[in-house]
Amino acid sequence: MKAPPRLQSLIEEGLIDTVVRQLMSGKEAMVYVVRCGDETRCAKIYKEATNRSFRQAVDYTENRKVKNSRQARAMAKGSKFGRQAQEAAWQSAEVDALYRLAAAGVRVPQPYNFHEGVLLMELVTDAHGDAAPRLNDVSFTREAALKHHATLIREVVRMLCAGVVHGDLSEFNILLAYMASEDGSDGQDVPVIIDLPQAVDAAGNNHAQRMLMRDVANLRDFFGQFAPELLKTQYGPELWSLYQSGLLSNDTPLTGRYQRVEGDVDMQAVMREIDDARAEDAARRLRMQTAAS
Repeated sequence: MKAPPRLQSLIEEGLIDTVVRQLMSGKEAMVYVVRCGDETRCAKIYKEATNRSFRQAVDYTENRKVKNSRQARAMAKGSKFGRQAQEAAWQSAEVDALYRLAAAGVRVPQPYNFHEGVLLMELVTDAHGDAAPRLNDVSFTREAALKHHATLIREVVRMLCAGVVHGDLSEFNILLAYMASEDGSDGQDVPVIIDLPQAVDAAGNNHAQRMLMRDVANLRDFFGQFAPELLKTQYGPELWSLYQSGLLSNDTPLTGRYQRVEGDVDMQAVMREIDDARAEDAARRLRMQTAAS
């Protein structure tokens, strides 16, 4: 197919050879399948953040740093240059998170290059070499649901130990990829986490706890459709408590249970949780309607 204008510069730079097809188009980006020599990869073209609410932008970008002091001042003032710098920081956040998480052993697409607002990365595939499906497009047995939920909780642990909270983790941004075995026997399906421009610093963002709770609750609710016993688990509070206490590691045993400490109720925090739950439910319904159309 004819290369989109945003990918033409990557062709000229020799980073990609040809554009095969468009893979998807969402609110934040368009993704294309491309050929790079003998390899098939994907190119993610970021859109401007015109569809993101101001409140979401504040939550996700809180305490994000830029090295250039002029950019920081412009971002604070909200000037045109500042908005451009903020959008660049938003895009580079996913690139930084991908490299950081890949180094920590988290299953994410391997990033290869980031050039003029285009992220070139691994194409996650199924057993037939086609683009891997999202979790929301797959039905699971109870056993498979328990297995994948346990795997993803461990991935969340690895992310948290690396200082990262996804911030928008759900069945809509996790792919079910095929991983071949090293000994040549039958491989297996494994979840791969994608879409990280909203990732936040676990230690430096005041909303990180709430986002982690929401991420883990999304996993619980989705897989709980197939394994109802998961609906009673409380991995989110357990993980955050261990993390805050400095007791969380990649190998820390987890129970899925958590005993809350009684104390004064922060009504403002409760109301924020209610508002966030309503907003998340509305966003989930919209994504489901979009996926079904």
